[in-house]
Amino acid sequence: MDNMVDDEMMVNQVVHKGKPEEKPGGRPEERPRPGYELPLLLLAGFRTLIDEVHAELAAQGHPDLRPAHAFALQAVGPDGAGASDIARTLGISKQAAGKTVDKLVALGYAAREDDPADARRRLVRISPAGYDVLARSAAVFERLRADWASTLGEDAVRAMEDGLRAVAAPGAFRLDAAAWIGA
Repeated sequence: MDNMVDDEMMVNQVVHKGKPEEKPGGRPEERPRPGYELPLLLLAGFRTLIDEVHAELAAQGHPDLRPAHAFALQAVGPDGAGASDIARTLGISKQAAGKTVDKLVALGYAAREDDPADARRRLVRISPAGYDVLARSAAVFERLRADWASTLGEDAVRAMEDGLRAVAAPGAFRLDAAAWIGA
């Protein structure tokens, strides 16, 4: 197995050298699939959805919003959050969370305000523009899911969702992907 980079698209790919083993008379759908392929396909599906959402959001007037900003808005939540809370939820440093919040505030998606329960603390709150972008992204995700259901069939998409719920580790639905991959 080699790690290759496609210079034209700047995409990192894992390439399996050699012919995959076939069962005698095996059709392609019966061939064993390499174990590393599943996580790569899951990541590719995730990237496809996230990239399409952000392309659509850019076309709808939100060209500066990045996936990290959207994850941070999710971490802020409807009740607001402090920078330490955002950092903990995203699994990043407080400094990185602060920079992300600075960008969200500069873009108009969030605002800082004094915490009424603790005068030493500042809260980050989602602004009306932030709620707008979250609503738009939810609508795009619904459309993309419908597109997948149109291509694969509703039963296949439901089976995929149910299967992923069944095998995902408890508590694995977290926003701290950057920390997990060491970013």
